Amino acid sequence: MNIRTLRCEFATPPETNGKLVVVLHGRGDSSAGFHWMPNTMALPGVSWLLVNAPDSWYGGFSWYDIPPHHGPGVERSRALLDALFVEIEAQGYAPEDTLLFGFSQGCLLTLEWGGRTTRKLAGCIGVSGYCYDPEALGSEASSAAKERPWLVTHGHEDEVLPHDVTKDQIDVLKAAGLPIDFRSYHKTHTIDPDLEDIREAMLTMLGLRTSTP
Repeated sequence: MNIRTLRCEFATPPETNGKLVVVLHGRGDSSAGFHWMPNTMALPGVSWLLVNAPDSWYGGFSWYDIPPHHGPGVERSRALLDALFVEIEAQGYAPEDTLLFGFSQGCLLTLEWGGRTTRKLAGCIGVSGYCYDPEALGSEASSAAKERPWLVTHGHEDEVLPHDVTKDQIDVLKAAGLPIDFRSYHKTHTIDPDLEDIREAMLTMLGLRTSTP
């Protein structure tokens, strides 16, 4: 896949089914931090686009500046995701076959961009993140965002982003019509132990479940 908007790594299995997961990392991380994900998730026939954020950050990358100066960066990164998904669709991946996943900062962008885009994505999954402006997002949420499936997970022991702050923000978004499945776990700022629930959600959103007799 030839992407110019942002630096990315593309992973595809020998036999593909046209499904794609787009992965947005957290602050200070990079696409390399998610090299494990395609093999661990083992979604049959699915391709993966691991996206690097635009700004350098102490050996990794960042989607926006630290609060309270993050507003301009959030807006800029939303615009970059608009351009990225134009490129993705131009290369043959239909929105309904494309799932957006984000961790930490990537979760914020999944909410802020995924909640507004009119593209009919297969689904959105955010882990250990928060929302920049839940009231504004709720009022600007697209009809497509209100129709697609969502999963957001968070840890009670998250030492970076307090659980209850994120939960309250998600409640605002749910009240505005975003059908977010919010799940809490006994975990810190990480992706385990919600990994299996995330995989199950990906299978469902991408229509990869096989019926059993």
